Amino acid sequence: MKSIAIELPNIAGKHEIEVDVKINGKKTSYYYKVEIFRWEDCDQPRENRVECIKQMVTTYDGEWSLAHIGMPTDDFIPITFQKKENKLESLV
Repeated sequence: MKSIAIELPNIAGKHEIEVDVKINGKKTSYYYKVEIFRWEDCDQPRENRVECIKQMVTTYDGEWSLAHIGMPTDDFIPITFQKKENKLESLV
């Protein structure tokens, strides 16, 4: 099993999420951020949204990696990042 889904409240804006789990009796934590990126902040927001998303992800803080790209709207796209820590290795 690589992932599980956790329902989060539908609250607009930025979210910082900390998840504590026990795997085989050992506790570990994972950290996530949900950022809202506005299309208007891209160089060419309407012409090429794929390139816009690429730019958003590649220029984001290097301590975070892409976890999920949410459903876009006409105004923005939510993107979830996970803090780069691999604590599962210590559980194996």
